[in-house]
Amino acid sequence: MPAVVVVGTQWGDEGKGKATDQLGQSVDYVVKFNGGNNAGHTVVIDGEKFAFHLLPAGVLTPGVVPVIGNGVVVDLEVLFKEIEEIESRGKDTSNLRISANAHIIPSYNRTLDRTTERFLGSRQIGTTGRGIGPTYADKMNRVGIRIQDLFDESILRQKVRSALDQKNGLFLKIFNRPAIDPEAVADELLSYTERVRPMVVDCSLLINDALDAGKTVLFEAGQATMLDIDHGTYPFVTSSNPTAGGACTGTGVGPTRIDSVVGVVKAYTTRVGEGPFPTELTDSIGERLRDEGGEYGVTTGRPRRCGWHDAVVTRYAARVNGLTDLVMTKLDVLTGHATIPVCVAYEVDGRRTEDMPLTQSDLHHAVPVYEELPGWSQDITGVRDFADLPRAAQDYVLRIEELARCRVSVIGVGAGREATITRHPLLG
Repeated sequence: MPAVVVVGTQWGDEGKGKATDQLGQSVDYVVKFNGGNNAGHTVVIDGEKFAFHLLPAGVLTPGVVPVIGNGVVVDLEVLFKEIEEIESRGKDTSNLRISANAHIIPSYNRTLDRTTERFLGSRQIGTTGRGIGPTYADKMNRVGIRIQDLFDESILRQKVRSALDQKNGLFLKIFNRPAIDPEAVADELLSYTERVRPMVVDCSLLINDALDAGKTVLFEAGQATMLDIDHGTYPFVTSSNPTAGGACTGTGVGPTRIDSVVGVVKAYTTRVGEGPFPTELTDSIGERLRDEGGEYGVTTGRPRRCGWHDAVVTRYAARVNGLTDLVMTKLDVLTGHATIPVCVAYEVDGRRTEDMPLTQSDLHHAVPVYEELPGWSQDITGVRDFADLPRAAQDYVLRIEELARCRVSVIGVGAGREATITRHPLLG
């Protein structure tokens, strides 16, 4: 049975939640392998909207085991608020499992994140201020706090004191803020111990045993390829690896166990926060895409920057992730445009390139080279078969497929779970 990785191919917000939710109806486990509550996704079921920030989308599907992997950083306050909100709407979250090795976001890292952004001023990265980056930095600096530390009070308090020995110096001497009491932080974290205890597992063992037993496992990325700490538009990136390789390191599952990698791509392009965005539209067309696509962050509410589809980015994502399939979302949002430009290459200092520029400076100076495709005016939200799409819409999908060098297997034509066209099944 397959192990399938689902990743975003742009700068996030591509609709991975919907894709994961649809696949999740046919799998046994859904595993989130990176990020934290710095990104969200929305799932619409029978007209009811569910917004997720930390929980895997599979939590909505009866019988599916949702897992938070070791590569995720967990804000316990957010986790339990989300669980309470979902359960208040009649959904069962008792199957949720969390890796003992996942790192916890302590309150002082939220404070550090927001304070650092303000301190940077015009040079800020555009983080969500939720402590994600500082927590990953603690992990690399070996001063992080893990879920398993909740079960040894002495170790937990020692680790909190050690971390704040360093950070309180920053707060006091650099940021002119009061020091944070380590005992109060430890008390807050320990208050979650008994609630989280039944959920904690050896993630690697759990998932490998499931695969050995013939179960189907879906690995769900947070954020997207162009926000990857190694392969994205650094430094305007997230603090983890939302590319396909992160599914292995973020769960303890070896690469030979992965059967397919599905990339989710929006029919146009958006991004949130600072950083380069070659196809960005700052005019009325960009506003139209934002309004008609509902392009506002699930977690932050921030308006997303909008632009035409960037095939250079999609092709790059196909290569970096080893994509086997694409899921195209929000094709319906492009309805009503007489022509639809697609970026097929960049021009950098007078040179044309169809590949991602080598350096950050070149990407900042990249000018998109567009190919104009005919648009369509028919309402496509009720279409369920590719052949029933307007010819221009079919040609648009086929051209994106050709440019990406990866087949478009599923097409989203509306927000609901059912508003989907399947050309090729994603699960064998």
